[in-house]
Amino acid sequence: MNSRFLDQPGHPSGEAPSVRGWVHSVETGGTVDGPGLRYVLFLAGCPLRCQYCHNPDTRHMHDGTPTQSTEVLSEIATYVNFLKRGHGGVTISGGEPMVQPEFCAAVLRGAKALGLHTALDTSGFLGAHADDFLLADVDLVLLDIKAFSEATHRRLAHVPLRPTLEFAERLSLLGKPIWLRYVLVPGLTDDLKEIEGLAGFAAGLGVVERVDVLPFHKMGEYKWRTLGLPYTLADTEPPSAALTERVRGIFRAQGLRAA
Repeated sequence: MNSRFLDQPGHPSGEAPSVRGWVHSVETGGTVDGPGLRYVLFLAGCPLRCQYCHNPDTRHMHDGTPTQSTEVLSEIATYVNFLKRGHGGVTISGGEPMVQPEFCAAVLRGAKALGLHTALDTSGFLGAHADDFLLADVDLVLLDIKAFSEATHRRLAHVPLRPTLEFAERLSLLGKPIWLRYVLVPGLTDDLKEIEGLAGFAAGLGVVERVDVLPFHKMGEYKWRTLGLPYTLADTEPPSAALTERVRGIFRAQGLRAA
């Protein structure tokens, strides 16, 4: 990504130009994608093919609506007081937002100019697309680490693990706060030894503020069927409450806050 686009003629320093992106949907008043009440912008496009994905309808950029960043920011501006009173802000999610780094950068810069807290919800696989200019406007990264072995990660998401870990390490060096997300899927991501390895890695980063252990669910299964895609986890049940709590305990044993 070439962040010099932020200083194009006609765009004063600190003011982002209008950039076209592909928006899948928007949620206002979100409460699970960062602190407080959030304006959550879901972008289209994702290179991962996670078996448990609950938004397979965001895989391709053309699944979204072409939208200018200035349009998004104009809408966000109407919610500024609401978001500030709710101690929230703006979260960019997906899909995988780093498929569209320039659009993300423009929205993030504009959100910061409005005085809002910003969060980036990402798998980290395309973390190299997020240059230092983009990350300067990110207050919090919601980092989804799918698994902690190369084999499991490839089986689950069909992409390598290492780019995500490298992105996490870079966030650590930048002192960028992370909320780690881990989806617990019986028979797939419930290997306790792997989870212990992830917990140790997360603790070593020094910037992980909390860990969300998310029990697998099948609420997105209908979307797979609608799209004519095979859903390989149709016979998989959610993890038990006891297993979920045990996994949270593994993270807590490393001094991490887990919920």
